Amino acid sequence: MEFLMLLHHSRNLNLMAQVDQPNKTEPGGKVRAKKQSTRIDMTPMVDLAFLLLTFFILTTTFTKDNVLKVQMPESAPPSPVNDENVMNLVLADDNKLFWWMGLEKTAAETNYSRSGIRKLLLDKRKSNPNLIVLIKAKDDARYENMIDILDEMEITAMEKYAIVDYTEDDALRLK
Repeated sequence: MEFLMLLHHSRNLNLMAQVDQPNKTEPGGKVRAKKQSTRIDMTPMVDLAFLLLTFFILTTTFTKDNVLKVQMPESAPPSPVNDENVMNLVLADDNKLFWWMGLEKTAAETNYSRSGIRKLLLDKRKSNPNLIVLIKAKDDARYENMIDILDEMEITAMEKYAIVDYTEDDALRLK
């Protein structure tokens, strides 16, 4: 071991791990078990940890938020619309959805499923290609329902729709 230590000191090598062994004997001829102390260099392990961390950070793909694009019209005077081309949708509380065409006095109820609003939108657009949908949300309507309706507008490829205020006239139709 002494030869190795001399070799080590003469070459100025850095050891990653080494075992120190004292060469002392007890007086009186007793031989005791040698206590060995160890020294471990942690630098390579830390380097590996940072390399792995860097690798995983650089190769991870971050999820992008799904954003619904809403195009706002430029300010222009409103153009006249035929009442037969207007479909009104009212988003109400408890996931209720009411609709009526033009100036009808009563509203019908549907739901947010494929067989509900989606089928209704597709059927109405097929019978009237100039269909305009007015989306009206009551104050107690859920935000999720608004997103669902806007998704349905995209799914059914409705070209003309608008988000408008819920009025007292609309409340009379729902009674």
